[in-house]
Amino acid sequence: MPTPSEIADAVWYGEGVVASVTRAALAPAAAVFGAVVARRNAAFDRHEGVERGPIPSLSVGNLTVGGTGKTPVAAWFVRTLRDAGARPALVLRGYGDDEPAVHAVLNPDVPVVVDADRVAAVVRAAREGADCAVLDDAFQHRRAARAVDVVLVSVDRWRDDVRVLPAGPFREPLASLARASLVLLTEKAPASGLRARVHAAVTRATRAPVAVVRLVPGLLRTLDGTSAVAPSSWRGRRVLAVSGIGDPAAFERQVAALGPEVETLVFPDHHAYGDADVARIVATAAGAPVVCTLKDAVKLAPRWPGDVPAAWYLSQAVVPDDGAEALSTAVRALLDARGSWNGVTPPPLP
Repeated sequence: MPTPSEIADAVWYGEGVVASVTRAALAPAAAVFGAVVARRNAAFDRHEGVERGPIPSLSVGNLTVGGTGKTPVAAWFVRTLRDAGARPALVLRGYGDDEPAVHAVLNPDVPVVVDADRVAAVVRAAREGADCAVLDDAFQHRRAARAVDVVLVSVDRWRDDVRVLPAGPFREPLASLARASLVLLTEKAPASGLRARVHAAVTRATRAPVAVVRLVPGLLRTLDGTSAVAPSSWRGRRVLAVSGIGDPAAFERQVAALGPEVETLVFPDHHAYGDADVARIVATAAGAPVVCTLKDAVKLAPRWPGDVPAAWYLSQAVVPDDGAEALSTAVRALLDARGSWNGVTPPPLP
């Protein structure tokens, strides 16, 4: 039986008659959703309910539901700020145990603050010694004021007919990009020619600078991160690609581009793996190497049996490909804001 995420993907991205008819049937609900979003945004545009924390923040967010590479990009900004001498904290709501765990792996020396209340989380980060914060998935969480608003748009998942929920994957219309400081196009393994189409659509919606980053496969690492091999060592071999992420198709294309013969086993986004899931993965692999994402690895590692071959995750590197100067400008804007941010000094820790 298809999962809810598989049904949603079939409706939002399907090309057949059933998908088209379903989208049309959902259009009235999408119009209501869009009106609610517009009314909410209008209030925030008047600065109603916006709260300024004690330290400046850079928000990394999406227009769509999942699959843009938000986690590795947020981690890249954290690492870049730290390397520039700042003391950043990573702030996120935490829709599952996977996101905080992934950030802890990517930046083990940076505090991760998990709280649905982003304003409270920024105050807590400041109390713990941070002088700036990166807000993971906060474009729609406008109550928390931010110095820089970075919005990601996935080239891999792009559709020319932009539809808001529930008829499409967009949380807001493309026009909302007008409030972005920087729009970042992310690429994993897109179809040829898509970048130019996405770039043209985005530049019609905003005057903000537009940059491009590629999410490039790195080494294959065991689930616990203790061993690593080059992906070329699997060329021509059968492998099982396991994923519970927002865009499993892009992950499959990434793995296939490295040269192995790929079979797939897809779980819902943020899936909480149980022992039965692990047994299913092992049985499906039938001795072939298992490869997953880091988001899956942090949940599979504690459950992986010791009497079967090791499983691996494919690490990702964020590589600026176009507009690197705009990325540097965004980082510099947050660094500079540390000295001019009119927040309220938080009380000392008890």
